[in-house]
Amino acid sequence: MTEETSTGRPQAGPAVSVVGPGGGETIVLGSTRMRVLEDGSHTGHRLAIAESVLAPHTQGPPQHRHARHDEGFYILSGTVRFTVGDEDHDAVAGTLVMVPPGTPHTFANVTGQPAVMLSTFTPALYVQYFRDLQSALADGRPLTPRANTDAMSRYATEPATDFA
Repeated sequence: MTEETSTGRPQAGPAVSVVGPGGGETIVLGSTRMRVLEDGSHTGHRLAIAESVLAPHTQGPPQHRHARHDEGFYILSGTVRFTVGDEDHDAVAGTLVMVPPGTPHTFANVTGQPAVMLSTFTPALYVQYFRDLQSALADGRPLTPRANTDAMSRYATEPATDFA
């Protein structure tokens, strides 16, 4: 029997998280602006959610694989090109792309218009990767391929060198 059924009152649970327009943590990586809406602190680190704005002609990360987390991308506006192995997929607004662990992937905005996407990370560990990259830039360190690879490796992610 749950506490609610034995007392007739709902049991106190975790606080609801509400992030309004303009809220959340902002991470800027070159021409990409990310707004972290949930970093996992309200979900027991089971889920993180971020909104990213990709400027026109923005290249994404090197093609890579995650060993321990799923990544989802819902395109809110514009077009984002996803490269999965040797295949390109142009995702327009309203498209959902789910990437399971072990799948080589990257993305880019190859168009002349901005693109906005909502990303999920399950579990939430990968949000810290973006924070690490922002810290490197703030410290004046360039985001070389080696620096990016080193940061990825801390979060069970590796470059998909077989598709480089």
